[in-house]
Amino acid sequence: MADKLDSMPLIAGEPVREGGRQVGDVLNPATGERIGGVTHANSDDLDRALEAAARGFKAWRGNGADQRAAILTRAAGLIRERAAAIGETITREQGKPIKEAVGEVVYCAMLLEFYAGEIKRIYGRTLVRPAGARVEVQYHPVGPVAGFAAWNFPALNVMRKIGGALAAGCSTIVKPSEETPSGGLALVQALIDAGVPGDAVQCVFGEPDAVSRHLLASPVIRKVTFTGSTAVGKHLAKLAAEDLKIATMELGGHAPVLVFADSDIDAALDTMAGAKFRNAGQVCVSPTRFLVEEPVFERFRDGFVERARAVNVGDGMDKGTQMGPMASARGLERMESLIADATGAGANLLTGGERIGNQGYFHQPTVLSEVPTSAEIMNEEPFGPIALINPMPGEDAMIAEANRLPYGLAAYAWTKDPARRRRLAAEIESGMLGIEAASVSAADAPFGGVKWSGYGSEDGREGVMACMVTKTVHEG
Repeated sequence: MADKLDSMPLIAGEPVREGGRQVGDVLNPATGERIGGVTHANSDDLDRALEAAARGFKAWRGNGADQRAAILTRAAGLIRERAAAIGETITREQGKPIKEAVGEVVYCAMLLEFYAGEIKRIYGRTLVRPAGARVEVQYHPVGPVAGFAAWNFPALNVMRKIGGALAAGCSTIVKPSEETPSGGLALVQALIDAGVPGDAVQCVFGEPDAVSRHLLASPVIRKVTFTGSTAVGKHLAKLAAEDLKIATMELGGHAPVLVFADSDIDAALDTMAGAKFRNAGQVCVSPTRFLVEEPVFERFRDGFVERARAVNVGDGMDKGTQMGPMASARGLERMESLIADATGAGANLLTGGERIGNQGYFHQPTVLSEVPTSAEIMNEEPFGPIALINPMPGEDAMIAEANRLPYGLAAYAWTKDPARRRRLAAEIESGMLGIEAASVSAADAPFGGVKWSGYGSEDGREGVMACMVTKTVHEG
């Protein structure tokens, strides 16, 4: 692969060259060095993308279900073939271990394969009426979709923006993060290579607020979908509301992990420590607040510290690396601020807490215990390799603390008690709950949150239906 990673918008199937346009730097977080550039679309480019999306919607929705399904299946095959190369660009731009990066790309292919099958399962229904009368409920693609993707999963976040929309028959304009542009751009190119019209799937880059305001001001766009922070999600929701565009918002979280005394503590430790430090904690569903029943608190705390100290931190391209760098310098600054605030409030720093070296953006896996709820880190998503472990007196207090925050994306629980599992499933306020499991994501299952963690779902049947509108046809 070439040493330089340069990314350009793809508009109407054609790359947009620099030509006096602004070009941003793309850095390798393992070194802090520039490894490429990303060309920003200007306002004229965005207008051309909108015009193309309007054309693309008419063309793409006109294809039959079998044809669209065949094209998406073909695209999934191309993504699988290119997974190693795409994964390498993701690691170089974002930092995660290469095995995780390649796995992310393969998951994109799995998601696209599921959506290809779901195209043939968009069912309407006929309502019972007297003879001679008829009522049909139909589902139609909403129209061109604008998607905005975060940097932490450069490929998967993009696929979640465009896969369900294309399956529904919509055209799309997606904006990956300018910090990690190559992964999403490669997916768009694979879709075009497989036969999706260039007008129907386009990729743009640019200053986030300027691009979102431009696209959402246009009547061409009928839906917005976003993965990112709650603050930005609220901003985009307001922009969408001005034209009554429908929206899917996958926003921040602060996932609680409820560990009960009757659970398999070693299994909980092995599973959740790995999940905590995956992608250096830069995961919206990352387990963060560990609420541990008092009888097993010390055992769990000490076991977690032991596992945190054993994590092999290094360049994601190195085979033995278990945790790569944080994606940016601002992530390191955020960790320093949160840890200082927590320890100043009385939290115990048990391991980690510092940057590693002076090259790249590496941070030690960190464990804090007995963290007061007044500390900022107990109220705002840390989005880094920090675990917060607190003792809890019992189930009622654990549920109350789990639900205390306005966030509700993912939650986790460890217990063998079947009745308690049912209570937790009913009472925990989250869009997804993992019981004795760290994974809350599957191609055929909806992915999304509640409260400040957003609304609407991606993945599963819901990811397609979120891009459809309902029409009821009455015949007398």
